[in-house]
Amino acid sequence: MIKFFLMVNKQGQTRLSRYYEHIEINKRTMLEAEVIKNCLSRSKDQCSFIEYKDFKLVYRQYAALFIVVGINETENEMAVYELIHNFVEVLDKYFSRVSELDVSFLVSEIHL
Repeated sequence: MIKFFLMVNKQGQTRLSRYYEHIEINKRTMLEAEVIKNCLSRSKDQCSFIEYKDFKLVYRQYAALFIVVGINETENEMAVYELIHNFVEVLDKYFSRVSELDVSFLVSEIHL
């Protein structure tokens, strides 16, 4: 099961976040800071799967944008890794040439 979905830039700013289980706002901020620090500190040679607390992180980097998905331990990491790529391809096809600066605009469009 997916617990959360984050889009983060290289400066560590969250551009999009979506949680699929209730987490208090102050805990979300702390969680995002720790998750971002863990993913951004890794080199490109390291695995894109991280065991973190009671769940796993799966992330992919696209230019200056990191997409991070938190999943439970029973979820298939490779399936989520491919899901991230498919999500980015759909955004690229639908919006043509989406960049991280467009994400905040996309969020407002999605919630209308």
